[in-house]
Amino acid sequence: MLFTAIMSKKRIYSYSGLILIVLSIWLFSKPSSEQTEFSEKVKISLRNVGNQLLLTNKDTTSLILPVKEIASSKYELSFESKLAFEPNTLVSIVEESFEKSQLPKVYRVEVIQCADEEVAYSYEVSQQEEKTIIPCAGRLLPTNCYTIQVRFIARKSSFGKVSNYLYLFVLILFIVMELLFLKKKPAEKPTASSQTYESIGSFHFYPTQNKLVKQTTEINLSKKECELLQIFVANPNQIVTRDELTKKVWEDNGVIVGRSLDTYISKLRKKLKDDESIKLTNVHGVGYKLEIDM
Repeated sequence: MLFTAIMSKKRIYSYSGLILIVLSIWLFSKPSSEQTEFSEKVKISLRNVGNQLLLTNKDTTSLILPVKEIASSKYELSFESKLAFEPNTLVSIVEESFEKSQLPKVYRVEVIQCADEEVAYSYEVSQQEEKTIIPCAGRLLPTNCYTIQVRFIARKSSFGKVSNYLYLFVLILFIVMELLFLKKKPAEKPTASSQTYESIGSFHFYPTQNKLVKQTTEINLSKKECELLQIFVANPNQIVTRDELTKKVWEDNGVIVGRSLDTYISKLRKKLKDDESIKLTNVHGVGYKLEIDM
């Protein structure tokens, strides 16, 4: 019975997880009919913009290349032939065409040179007139190869539709079901060794973790620094000879050092300097002493 119950739970986890993945992919990747319709209206409107611009150039034969959706709510209009136009003509044609197609009135237009992809002209239209920016409207753009890119700004998503809310509700329901079946694992109790520390003034010294902690600041120690500090902590306010230190930290490991001890003592001093009640002093010709106010 226990085995059957465990297998049933595993099946539930597998099936619900699979349904969650499929539902998420379908919900967030399936283009809505509203988005498709919007894209088609934009492409028709931009083709009309392209036709009007060619007519201002008295060009009735050149092709308007397919309008592309190059990013979300961003479209590109391009031409077979070169053309020239005044920016105010472009502004008027785009505005009139978008109004007929009932497209959003907040958008940004960029005219880009084909050769170097530099922006030859750009402007931005907002529902608030004071935020509309149309610079240099009277300056002629000379005959050249151009593409025109239009981005609709802050377009409302179709996610507010009732059907999408229903899909979201189903998704949340599956997540809740999953959480109800899952049992929380008991938190692992920290081992005694990981919590064992020695107090050195305002520092907590964790030998097993090679670190010093002062309030919320952690100071990492190298293995040799940690071994040296352990010896000093075991002998507070006592002189520890150089021979004893080198023997325990280096020679016992088959390594004999020269100036390495002085280098590591210097590193320890720097890491303990934030507490003035601690001093790692040099006893000339003998060794070192960790002085701590008890």
